[in-house]
Amino acid sequence: MKRPKLRKASKRMSCAKRYKIQKKVRDHTRKLRKEAKKKGVSKRVKKDCGVPSSAPFKEEVLREAEQRRLQIEEEKEKKKQAAKEERAKKRKQDKESASKEKEPKAKKARQDENGKPSGKRSTPDKNSKQFLCGEINKVIDASDVVIQVLDARDPLGCRCPQLEEAVLQSGGNKKLLFVLNKIDLVPKENVEKWIQSLQKVFPVVAFKASTQIKDRAMEATKTRIVASNEVLDSSRGAVCFGKDCLTELLTSYAATTEKDILKVGIVGFPNVGKSSLINSLKEVRACNTGINRGTTKFMQEVLISSTLKLIDSPGIVASPSNPPASMALRSLQVEEGQETVLEAVRTLLKQCDKTQVMLRYTVPDFRNSLEFLAMFAKKRGFLQKGGVANTEQAATVFLADWTGPKLRYHTKPSEDSLPAYLSDTVISDMQNGWDLSKLKTGNAITLKAASASSLKARLPVCLMPVKLWKRNLQLKLHRK
Repeated sequence: MKRPKLRKASKRMSCAKRYKIQKKVRDHTRKLRKEAKKKGVSKRVKKDCGVPSSAPFKEEVLREAEQRRLQIEEEKEKKKQAAKEERAKKRKQDKESASKEKEPKAKKARQDENGKPSGKRSTPDKNSKQFLCGEINKVIDASDVVIQVLDARDPLGCRCPQLEEAVLQSGGNKKLLFVLNKIDLVPKENVEKWIQSLQKVFPVVAFKASTQIKDRAMEATKTRIVASNEVLDSSRGAVCFGKDCLTELLTSYAATTEKDILKVGIVGFPNVGKSSLINSLKEVRACNTGINRGTTKFMQEVLISSTLKLIDSPGIVASPSNPPASMALRSLQVEEGQETVLEAVRTLLKQCDKTQVMLRYTVPDFRNSLEFLAMFAKKRGFLQKGGVANTEQAATVFLADWTGPKLRYHTKPSEDSLPAYLSDTVISDMQNGWDLSKLKTGNAITLKAASASSLKARLPVCLMPVKLWKRNLQLKLHRK
């Protein structure tokens, strides 16, 4: 038998009952308002009338208020970060104490007797300085040739004397070679001067790594396509210059040695283009690359040919005794949380010419780094809820422009005396075995091609169709 359908209770009520409820609600709210008025509590927020237009120095007052607000936000962020680190530290201590309590009594007794734990070794921290330095030492020991990659915008700031000394003292007749990367961001004359200055010590190869390399999965599905439009190809950063010169130089040196495979270690500071160099020579994305510094954590071997093998390494760990500007560009303090992005940008802006920064980012005059970041964030559209400028995101983008292949700046070479670990005999030994005349010719060809490519990339693009352009030209000639 079918069950009868139950009807829901109706919500209709008589008018008298509804009016009675409304009256009770009004009386209740009136009572609460009176009590709040007696206590002096008001829910209404007084509207900020702001600075009147007739007030003198209105712009300065508004600027000071914005600066004060940004300072308060920065202090809040610092307190929040400190509290976060404290919670993480406390959590770690709690975990350690809990793990100690769970250990069996026999194991604790053995630890007390020997003074050392008899269990397995704990896994090392991949981000620790000791681990990264150990990986770099492994690369140096395993290599026959060590390539130190330098940023062409600041080659002297990218050199590491301790690393060069370690390579020279490691023995095994190791060779040291300089690769001047990112030559497309520097004038040709400046690159030539740096090559002349650096090749007095070690051989120098001019290079421009490709920033758009396909990974292995894409290479397996798609064939390698050579772009027919060279102007478009070079503008996208897909072209590599200096590859043939470097490959021929290493291959010719490998032929002079008795070893079957020449192992070449790639070392340098973070974000100078070590992994991009390997990917450019391999023509496949064999190593991970990224805008963030410290992407590579382990040594990685990549086979280029039957006689050549490259070894990627983590970035060199900068010493805290270096100048603040060098630490902001070359160290991993921001990534490790030892320094905020805002502090790094403040340090960099102190070293920059204010006029050049204003022209590069098209911002008006600014007093300090916070004001610059606020204007830069508003210009780029980095806004938070309520239209507040996201200064942290703007600082991250600004720092990435300096370390990545975007911002064009250069330094002039200086004639300094040789360091203590270098002598005439060491320099002659380092330059023996290389075909220096071939290297000089290869560098000249690379610089010529890179300068021509950068000139093509800067040419204005005509969006008008060719037929229409010819027709307009004929009409103009006819009118004349």
